[in-house]
Amino acid sequence: MADLLEIADELYALPLAEFTPARDARVKELKGTPLAAQVKALRKPSTAAWVVNLLVRREAAQIDQVLSVGAALREAQEAMSAGELRALTRQRRQVTAAVTTQARRIAAEEGLRVTEAVAEQVEAALTAAMVDAECGRAVRSGLLVSGLRTTGIEPMDADDLASAVAVPAALGFSATPREAPRPGPPDLHLVPDPDRAAKAIAAAEERLAAAEEEYGAARATHADASDEIERLSARSLQLEAETDELRRRLADLEEQSEALEEELAEAEEVRDGAAADLRTATAERDAAQAALDRLG
Repeated sequence: MADLLEIADELYALPLAEFTPARDARVKELKGTPLAAQVKALRKPSTAAWVVNLLVRREAAQIDQVLSVGAALREAQEAMSAGELRALTRQRRQVTAAVTTQARRIAAEEGLRVTEAVAEQVEAALTAAMVDAECGRAVRSGLLVSGLRTTGIEPMDADDLASAVAVPAALGFSATPREAPRPGPPDLHLVPDPDRAAKAIAAAEERLAAAEEEYGAARATHADASDEIERLSARSLQLEAETDELRRRLADLEEQSEALEEELAEAEEVRDGAAADLRTATAERDAAQAALDRLG
């Protein structure tokens, strides 16, 4: 299996378009050995998986740091309040968004333009790696063949996780770091390419289109966030005004209640005095009636 992992590590480090030809070539080299069928079974990674694998190999130290932060946050979040958890969630999003942007840049250096849909899958895989330790091991292997997605509330299904990597033994394996290829010195004896200028313009236009797309997405996100802040600020002011009004109303009611209690006390005194007078008058009436009865 170690040999299979070594071969897989080499194949999944290749440019995406070269994976299948290189894999089939290795199968021919291994013909007649048990490894041939295992190498043949290695699946071509999805675009998002390839971008994550590329990022892991090019920025291994940064990925290790992201995974370490994720582990520390998972340990700490049990003792956090709701407000701290919300701040933690925002921090995770900022980290994964920043690393995803870097992954798009690295992929562009390899000649692959990452669409918004693919970038969303890359960010989902990085988020899963931060909130789920097993997903983190899958990402660190550099042998992803499909995306990862989990909120961290429930661990990712074991079967889904196993199918997301090239081989089961990938979990626990660490991809071999790869440096970006350095361009060699120009060959002054080459015949000038008549389409060089056109190709350069096309590449520049493609880069500009990608940058404009990212700018548009970032601007839309900023606008949405600004609108949400305005809405929440307005609602906050409204609630504050309503709270002040309720406080004034409560003060008025408390004042009225105190005045009513004083009136009630005075009324009880009047009632008690009237009751005493009633008892005296009743006794006087009964005495007069008795006297009248004796005379009759």
